[in-house]
Amino acid sequence: MRALTILLALCWTAPAWAVVERVEVTYQGVFAGGVSFGDVGSYEKFAGRLHYAIDPDDPANAAVVDLAQAPRDADGMVRFAGDFLLLRPTDPARANRRLLYEVGNRGRIGMLSFFNEADSSSDPQSLADAGNGFLFAQGYTLLWSAWNWDVLEADGRLQIELPLAEGIEGWLSAEITVKQREASQPVAWGNSRGYPALDLDQTDAKLSVRDRQGDARREIPRTQWRFARDEGGEPVADATHIWLQGGFAPGLLYEVVYRSRPVVVGLGLAAIRDALSHFRRAGGIEHALIFGISQSGRVISHIVWQGFHVDKAGHAVFDGALIHVGGAGKGSFNHRFAQTTRHGSPHEDHQYPADFFPFTTVDQRDPITGAEGSVLQRARALGAVPKLIFTNTGGEYWTRSASLLHTDVTGTRDIALADEARLYVFAGAQHGSWLVPHRAWFENCINPLDHRPPMRALLLALDAWTTRGETPPPSAYPRIATGELGRLAEWRVTFPAIPGLRLPVVNLRPPRLQHGPRWAEGITDTVPPDFGPVFETRVSLPDADGIARGGIRLPAAAVPLGTYTGWNLRQPRFGAGNQIDRWVGSFLPFARDDATREAAGDPRASLTARYADRTAYESAVAAAADALVARRLLLDADVPAIVARAAAFYDRVLAHDPSDASCEYLAP
Repeated sequence: MRALTILLALCWTAPAWAVVERVEVTYQGVFAGGVSFGDVGSYEKFAGRLHYAIDPDDPANAAVVDLAQAPRDADGMVRFAGDFLLLRPTDPARANRRLLYEVGNRGRIGMLSFFNEADSSSDPQSLADAGNGFLFAQGYTLLWSAWNWDVLEADGRLQIELPLAEGIEGWLSAEITVKQREASQPVAWGNSRGYPALDLDQTDAKLSVRDRQGDARREIPRTQWRFARDEGGEPVADATHIWLQGGFAPGLLYEVVYRSRPVVVGLGLAAIRDALSHFRRAGGIEHALIFGISQSGRVISHIVWQGFHVDKAGHAVFDGALIHVGGAGKGSFNHRFAQTTRHGSPHEDHQYPADFFPFTTVDQRDPITGAEGSVLQRARALGAVPKLIFTNTGGEYWTRSASLLHTDVTGTRDIALADEARLYVFAGAQHGSWLVPHRAWFENCINPLDHRPPMRALLLALDAWTTRGETPPPSAYPRIATGELGRLAEWRVTFPAIPGLRLPVVNLRPPRLQHGPRWAEGITDTVPPDFGPVFETRVSLPDADGIARGGIRLPAAAVPLGTYTGWNLRQPRFGAGNQIDRWVGSFLPFARDDATREAAGDPRASLTARYADRTAYESAVAAAADALVARRLLLDADVPAIVARAAAFYDRVLAHDPSDASCEYLAP
């Protein structure tokens, strides 16, 4: 009886046209032991399954590729189900009446560890999972739901079951690259589920290898590999793995082309739409916001581009979006044999459609193909343009084509953002806020900048923009016209000559992929696709310290203890040693004093030349933080912790022995 009561409470006001036809609640309970979060009070947690019913003949679903081939029930509907998680104030009267939906990244939830700086968990329950309580003290109703079919069931990741397209078989390609020699590898990337081969012995399947993306493929004889996984040194038949005689070598690009059956992957985008539509209209919610990190940010851009943000009744399912570190990309989210985790980087996965025209929020024309349009073109036609805040770091200019969001595709001129969009770039930061006290497979220590505090301010700015019409802070990003954005060659001659430091020789310049004559329908006929001319991307040019110019300088970068970059090279012993990593940046500390600097031949000013003592350094950090508060890019409440962390880092950098090559001093 309790479960039935909860189900009715969650969906009793849902309109008759809702396509979440049933909410199955498998868990309900108090969250974080019933602790009170400020004036909002306690939270309750719901978890379970959402049961969807999609009408293939409804125009709202026309963009879902291969939906016509999905199996239908007796009433003509396509049905499937996926996990959901909901955290909401126990007392609805104390909620802020905002629904904040996060697009899960590969089945995981991230906004509690991101905004709340909480422990990372896919099943938040404890007080530690609440972190600093920021989102809860604001009164948001928080929602997650599964959307991507290829998430492996591990660590409590949200799962969804999407149907196969009936009567279709076809070719797909899977790229494989490793950092150490491996006997076998899955045909999927990123701890995901791959398409199984139709036939383990298919003689027309091909495996090739090449050093770099633009190189010719060298086919490996079929007798030297098989569909199998390694178990104890022996190959065991497995339709989702490749076993290679002699093993896969580090850094090389292997590619298998084989036949399988496609999943109707685009239903995942419809599931996000319909979950949002259902809970937004289930009572008590006045506005809905959507948030995504990396892959999940690209999902949001893709949703808006294809119009999946408008439900079958013509209502927008969210009012504003916070799209974080998605670069200028969309993704492999809605085409035949889509692989949602795949995305291009300087070295890997160029054949998957993650960076494709259009990129900008205003109309432009591609002079190579003649294509015209914008990411918001469909939204304007539907009369539902959401407010968009894009946030990137310096890293996305190296690895995620971020400049294409605000330049033309030739990289020669700036393009303004639409009135409904803002862009903020954290100069010198890397893709994620990770404090890692070792190098792993990277050449330099990993960038410790933490860009989460200003993201809290920007979430509240988006909220105020969408709910009260308050103008957000002006965009802050590097531009060609100001000399802050330029070619890699310009960057290389401008970057300081730090002794012993290797510099990048490449950043991501994604090719115009040629998938074949039916690509407009989402069908790939050319497998793998042919590479056309590249889109020209640009990077943020450095200052005398090597820190990117333009955008927003976090206090630690405005008052630096070293050079912070958005790039980090791979160590050669892990293969592809001239390539930069997908996500990780570098930290290169300044010399402690002038004598040490001169002995090393370092052109950058020393720490003692910059800061008289710890107190002077603290004061400078506090002033930099206060300046961001004045620009509404940081919350005043976050300043003390920022200053305290910076001061503690100052102590560790000053005490660090430059002859010690470890990175342990980065962590407290």
